[in-house]
Amino acid sequence: SVRLVVKHLPYRYRDYSSIAAEASLAARDQGKFREMHLLLLDRSPKLDRESLIACAKELKLDVPRFTKDLDTMRHKTEIDRDVKLAETLDLYNTPTIFINGVKLLGDRPFEAYKSVIDQELKAAGPGGKKP
Repeated sequence: SVRLVVKHLPYRYRDYSSIAAEASLAARDQGKFREMHLLLLDRSPKLDRESLIACAKELKLDVPRFTKDLDTMRHKTEIDRDVKLAETLDLYNTPTIFINGVKLLGDRPFEAYKSVIDQELKAAGPGGKKP
């Protein structure tokens, strides 16, 4: 089985990175993380509060709830925990992808991920477990 885990690492020097992380988690709480994530990538760097609220409207989220989450930074503890994890792992690039512990830095073509996945599947052998 495959499990995707997304952690947030807002850049300290980017104006809207923290509020954008909050927006994705506020959308997650309403079942629209992936949709918001894709919109944020598409709309970047225009990720000010008003633009994020417009995204929430576009996704038909509960906008008052979403806005309250943004304004109170409801998920700040979770985001701070992700930042601490990144610091512990000495990560500074986004995206950083781990596939069974193999670290891939930066935006890579699909073939790079496929190559690592194929190697990991081969190493796992029949039954899917590594020796």
